[in-house]
Parts: sequence; C-alpha cells; structure tokens
Amino acid sequence: MQSASITRVVTSDDTARALGSGDLDVLATPRLLAWLEEATCAALDLPAERTSVGTRVELEHLAASPVGAEVIAAAHVIHTDGRLVRFQVVAQDSGGTLLATGEVRRVVVDRERFLSRIRPVGD
Repeated sequence: MQSASITRVVTSDDTARALGSGDLDVLATPRLLAWLEEATCAALDLPAERTSVGTRVELEHLAASPVGAEVIAAAHVIHTDGRLVRFQVVAQDSGGTLLATGEVRRVVVDRERFLSRIRPVGD
C-alpha cells in the first residue's frame, strides 16, 4: 500500500485565531486537515494528466499544538475501489503525542475533463 508523510512547524499563520476557527493560538483544525490532505496527495503516484479530489473527511483532533511545535502528518492507503482511494490519516508531534486520527477519501480524476466541467463565476 502507498504511504507518505510530511513534517510542518506550527506558525502563527496556522493557528485557530489566524484562520478564524477559534480564538486560541494553537494549531487550527482546518490547517491540520490541509496538512493531512497534502500527505494523501503525496501518497498517490499519478501521471501528470490525472489528479485526485477530496470527497469525504472524518477527523478527530485530539490534542492541541502550540506555535513552534513540529507536526508529522501521515497518510496510508487502506482501500481502493476503481477511482476511489481511502486513506487512514494520523498526525503526531515530534514527541510522539497523537494529535489527530481519521480517514480521508479521494477520487482520481482526469485533470482536463474535471476542469472542463467547472464554469467560471459570473457565466
């Protein structure tokens, strides 16, 4: 199965206060999710004409991370069914504390065909 992980350091731009998802200076759930989704994309080895789009997320954000914390976001393919790919995702800090766990689903699509079906705003 395919896996990937990315490592990021929490900055003030990554906080709940900065992203409007709360008023504390700790890692925001939306930013954590973005990092986990980045790991899912890294786990897929797709040709240039293909990409994947997120379709479903289940995430438990279990522990807070302060500015300066190092976060490792990891994704592991647990199931494929045609174009559908399901990932187990996990985030932990550099000390091994479990920060989040969940599942992300993505669908592999043809890049040009997908974009051709989207109308610009105002049309």
